[in-house]
Formats: sequence, C-alpha cells, structure tokens
Amino acid sequence: MERVRIIGKDIAIEGAFELPQLARLSSEDQVFIIAFVRSHGSIKEMEQIFGVSYPTIKSRLNRIGKSLEFVDTNPTPSRTEILDRLQRGEIKAEDAIRELEALS
Repeated sequence: MERVRIIGKDIAIEGAFELPQLARLSSEDQVFIIAFVRSHGSIKEMEQIFGVSYPTIKSRLNRIGKSLEFVDTNPTPSRTEILDRLQRGEIKAEDAIRELEALS
C-alpha cells in the first residue's frame, strides 16, 4: 500500500500503485535529469553546472539510463481496444478488420 500526499493541500491518496520511473529515482538523480533536460542535453553545460568532467557526466547518464525501462509509446492495441474504437466510430470496419488480422 502506497500513500502520496499533495504538498500544501489536505489531500492524500492511498492505494496499490506504482510511482512513475522518474519519481523512483533518488532526488539527486532527479535534479541531474532536470538539469540535463534544461541544458538541452549539452554535456558541456552539464560539466559547468556540476563542476565535473565529461566522463563523469556520461557515466552518471549511463547509470541512470540503465535503471530506466523503455516505455513503448505506441503499443499494439488489444482486440477489445480495436472493437471499442470501432463501436465509438473512431475507425471504419475495414480498418478494424485489418488491425484485428494483424494481431494474429
């Protein structure tokens, strides 16, 4: 059972859920990733921000990268999802048939 509290509000959420990958990183690694994104991936800028060498930045990026799973941003839809889209009129019958055949 996990509990998440919204800071500054009288709201807490409890349940069986998993935090997103980035939220599971240590606070130091989260700061590092935020700096990396804000510097547009510039390792030179990261060297200046953190006062460390290129190999140190690369090593840390590699360590963090290995701890993160790749998330498929375009997963194959299930049979139910295809039929639901058809029912809602989002796709034509021919498209639904083609997608269902591709599942086989």
